[in-house]
Amino acid sequence: MSSIVELVTAHLTAGLGPDPQRASVTFLGVEAIDVLRFADVERGEVVFATVGCARHPMHDPSDLAPDPQRGPRAELIVRMRPSAALPGLHRSLATVAAAPSVEGLILAEDSLIDLQEPLWGGAICSAFLLTAEPELADLPLPEPAEPVRFLRAVPITANEAAWVRLKGADALREAWAEGDVDVTDPTRGGVTPA
Repeated sequence: MSSIVELVTAHLTAGLGPDPQRASVTFLGVEAIDVLRFADVERGEVVFATVGCARHPMHDPSDLAPDPQRGPRAELIVRMRPSAALPGLHRSLATVAAAPSVEGLILAEDSLIDLQEPLWGGAICSAFLLTAEPELADLPLPEPAEPVRFLRAVPITANEAAWVRLKGADALREAWAEGDVDVTDPTRGGVTPA
C-alpha cells in the first residue's frame, strides 16, 4: 500500500496540477513537513499545500492512549495572488502543519492559529484562519483511518485575529465581504473591527 504522504501528494497533483516545487521543513523530534507550491495560471494564483500533517491522526494531548489509526486528519492549503514575493510563507505553513504532532493541536474549520509574527517577509498578517477548501475533495484512506480533509489557511492580521476571538470567524468573513477584501492579495490591508 502507498504511504499516506504518497497518497496525499498524488491527490494534490491531480487536483492542483503536475510538477509542483517542493520545500521540506524539519522540526526537532517530528517527521518533516513538505510544502508543495503550485502555479494556477488560469486563476492567477500560487497555491501552497502541506504534505505530512495527515501522517498521523490528530488527538487531544490529554488522551493518554490515542488510537494510532482513528481520528481526524488534515492538510493545509494557502491560495495567494503572485503580486508580491512570499519569502518564508512555506515555513509558517509547515509550522502550523506540524502543530498537531508538536503541540497536540487539532486543526479544524474556523480554528484560529496565531503565530504572532509575520507569516512571510514583509507581511502584515500574523495568523491563519482555517476554513473549508471546497475545491479539493476529502481523500479517503483505507479503513479504519478517517479521510484526509483539506483546510484552507487564510492569512489574517492581528486585528482580524482579535475580531475572530471577540465575534467569531463568520463575523470576519462578513466584514471581508462588505469591504470587498481579496484575502488572496498579499498586499491587502486588514479590516478593523467596528
